[in-house]
Amino acid sequence: MTHTDTRKLSRSAQEAIRMKVVRAVVVDGMSQVEACKVFGVSRVAVCLWVKAYRNGGEKALKTKRQGRPAGGKLTKEQAAGIKKSILGRCPDQLRLPGLLWTRELVSTLIERRHGGSLSRWTVGRYLKTWSMSVQKPAKRALEQNPAQVSYWLKGKYPAICRQAREENAQIWWGDESGLRFDHQTGTTWSEKGKTPVVKGTGRRFGCNMISAITNQGDLRFMVFDERFTVKVFLEFLDRLVRQQAGRKVFLIVDRHAVHKATKVAKWLAENEDKIRLFFLPAYSPELNPDELLNQDLKSNAFRQGRAKDKQDMMSKTRAFLRSKQRRPGKVRKYFDGPRVAYAAAA
Repeated sequence: MTHTDTRKLSRSAQEAIRMKVVRAVVVDGMSQVEACKVFGVSRVAVCLWVKAYRNGGEKALKTKRQGRPAGGKLTKEQAAGIKKSILGRCPDQLRLPGLLWTRELVSTLIERRHGGSLSRWTVGRYLKTWSMSVQKPAKRALEQNPAQVSYWLKGKYPAICRQAREENAQIWWGDESGLRFDHQTGTTWSEKGKTPVVKGTGRRFGCNMISAITNQGDLRFMVFDERFTVKVFLEFLDRLVRQQAGRKVFLIVDRHAVHKATKVAKWLAENEDKIRLFFLPAYSPELNPDELLNQDLKSNAFRQGRAKDKQDMMSKTRAFLRSKQRRPGKVRKYFDGPRVAYAAAA
């Protein structure tokens, strides 16, 4: 039996045939099988129409508008305004409930400003058209002063470079890092829904490390088990100066209290012909290339096995750093990061 393809009929014709079929079945008592033969439609269609009528009446048999819903498209000017808001501000700054942009929050922003409601899929297409992608945001301290960062990049650091050339000094970047026995890094394969367990000792231990690197691939470090104190810092500075074989050291560090201690300032004054200390802007670790060495150390030094005790941890830490010392190219790679690339060419 040949069926009529109602999709090719006009809207009014589609509605009319639905009404006839439903009246024949519901009012006149015709069987659905007989209605299929009489009206030339499929049994599935008859079943769906009758069910829709019983649930929603004649209104349910009306032909629904197809295509994009009304209000589902932004004008060029509206799209530009939404894009500017997303790139320039976080949701909470626009009184939206969140810190990071999601498709749902973008849809809420559009509805608030322009009245139209867009699906998350349509919003996703807009974001893709605007050359946006899902990214993990970089962390930045609220206390950081953008003006100080700008001055460092455009004024202070270029001046340090000029002075280093005049005095034939070498610029070093220094930092300290603490290592803990329970620091978990990396991922592993496992059955879905079952989190793997990595066994380790229940004893608590850790150690500390201070290091300095140059954009030429030099690396100096010291691993120790006590707290980072003025005494430890001065010992490291003394080693660094002696290993320079007469060349002056320009060391750039953060504003840790130990770095600015009175005893350190006194020692620096006594050795001003050998070394000078410069300080990064406050709360700006992302400007220090040596931070990337610390991240590398914590992520990769213990991948092959957790430390059994403090001595094992210190041994593994030294082995990792010595391997970097033997590969200057690896150290230079730390200066390739987008936030520290400014220090690569000095």
